[in-house]
Amino acid sequence: MAIKLTDITDIIRSKNAGPYELTFDIMFKTDEWYERVAKADVINTALIADLYKIPVTDVLGIIDFVPAKAIKVTIRRPIASGALGETDVYGAQQHAPLLGLVFAV
Repeated sequence: MAIKLTDITDIIRSKNAGPYELTFDIMFKTDEWYERVAKADVINTALIADLYKIPVTDVLGIIDFVPAKAIKVTIRRPIASGALGETDVYGAQQHAPLLGLVFAV
């Protein structure tokens, strides 16, 4: 069954994790959806690297956080927060590529 990530989550957001990193929080509507996605390893280093057009080495971590029914992803920022050419100082609009994610679980 193909499912859109936005259909099974309550919150998908991004924010700075310091000036050189971005973090993404993906919070699921139910324990069942969280467990299915986490068990299937759908949100993985290769997927994030592909979505954000970054090397896999720039995906710094993917953490399953059971108490919040959440998956947290941290990547290296392509341009440091506040640096010349950077367009989102707070990193609050970098989650957009995740919004169109469709996968089978």
